[in-house]
Parts: sequence; structure tokens; C-alpha cells
Amino acid sequence: MEQSHPPAEVGEIPLPGGRITPGVVRVGDTVRRPVTQASPFVTRLLRHLEQRGFPGAPRHLGRDEAGRDTFTYLPGHVPARFQYWTDTQVTAAGALLRSLHDATRGSALAGPCAVVCHHDPGPNNTVFRDGLPYAFIDFDTAAPGDPLEDVGYAAWTWCVSSRPTAPPAAVQAAQVRVLADAYGLDASDRRKLVDAMLNRQTRNASWWRARLSRSEHAASDDELTDARVNWSEREYAHTSAHRPAFESALREPSPAHRKNPDSASTP
Repeated sequence: MEQSHPPAEVGEIPLPGGRITPGVVRVGDTVRRPVTQASPFVTRLLRHLEQRGFPGAPRHLGRDEAGRDTFTYLPGHVPARFQYWTDTQVTAAGALLRSLHDATRGSALAGPCAVVCHHDPGPNNTVFRDGLPYAFIDFDTAAPGDPLEDVGYAAWTWCVSSRPTAPPAAVQAAQVRVLADAYGLDASDRRKLVDAMLNRQTRNASWWRARLSRSEHAASDDELTDARVNWSEREYAHTSAHRPAFESALREPSPAHRKNPDSASTP
């Protein structure tokens, strides 16, 4: 959801961009969202993150008089669309995602899984301040999972694009390595990262395709949903076609390690 509005007087300001949960508004320094099936888990997760001292997520403040979930408003800017990001921005995103995972690792919320995944940690769900990502929002799809589910999605949405105007595949591949370095991905998971990217692209296409058959899906949204399915499939084809470039980049040491061969390996 878009959060680039300036501070306003008390009153409901619609926040555009909610692809899954419509009806999200800003009221003063809070955000109000309709309750969904995900609300109980999201409430527990955000309270857990607050207790762990993780600063990169809104705080859950309970429910308002209309029964809506109420969260702290995070000042900053949420990009309206995907675009090219600098290495510095990608590094900050990778570190933020690692911090989120570490805050849930070993918790009851993660259950038998390694961490709680955001499952949609793209730029469109990230708040920027002073040009850098500093917080995630929209935790409706959060659930226990494998870290690579999120890292694969982040590598795709922050670094990879099939658009004709996007940087060359070699540049995209280098940024995937930047994100993997910032996250601290070990050698074993780096070998699995391209598969994780492809998996998330496939799942994204399937998720949007499934929405077309749901009874609550508005026919007027069919064209937009079809476009998201087609985009996901183009992204899959692009990633698959340039797989050697991505895998090669992930095998290379980071620039810092090339400059200092005695430095410790990535944790």
C-alpha cells in the first residue's frame, strides 16, 4: 500500500496499492485495515517482532471502534511500481530481510519451520526513508517457511526484470549476488537461489490465476489479474533463459572478498 502522503489531520485517507486487502486507510498516525483470516497470526507476529526489538515493521495497536486492525503509520515512501534499485538499496533490503528472519528464528510462531516468512517482501511492501528501505508492511501473507522462499522472492523483485528497459542480465545477476551477500546466504543456499526465484515466479502466476476462479473476484479485475499472471510468466522465462548468468554471479566472491582474500567467509 502507498504511504507517501504527508501528515494529515484526523480523518480517513485511503491508501492505494492494497492488492490483497482493500479498504486500507490512514487516520492520523495510524493505519486501519479490515480484519481478515490472517489477522490473528499477523497480530501475534507483529507483537512478537516488537518484543524482539525488530524496528522494521509497524506495531499492532489493537482494533478501532469499527473493528478494524489498527497499526502505527510508518512515515516514508512506498514505491508504486517496480524499478531499478541501486546496490546500496538492495544491500539494505537484504539486511532488513535477514533481520526479520532472525527475529522469528526459533520462535513458536515459526513452528517446525526455520523462520516466519513475509512471503511478499518486494519493494511495493517496503517503506523507504532517506532513499533506503527500512521497514516492511502488509504482513497478510506471512507464515512459517524456509528463508529461501523470501530470499528468492526478494532477489526476483529487487534485482531481476524482463522489461526491455531493465539493465542487462549480467547487471541483474550482480545485484542478486549483492542481495545474497547482504542477507548472508551460505554457499549451499546460494546454489539453490535461482531455483527459489523460479519457484516464486511460478507460485505468483498460480496464485493470481487461482484468483480468477474465486467467487468473490470481480469480473472487472480480470484484465489486471491476467496481466499479473502474464508478467510472472515473462519473469520466469527471463530468469530461466539467463540462469547461467545468475548462477555464475552467485559463485563469484563479493567485491569485498576479492579485495581482501583473507577475509572471513560469508556466515
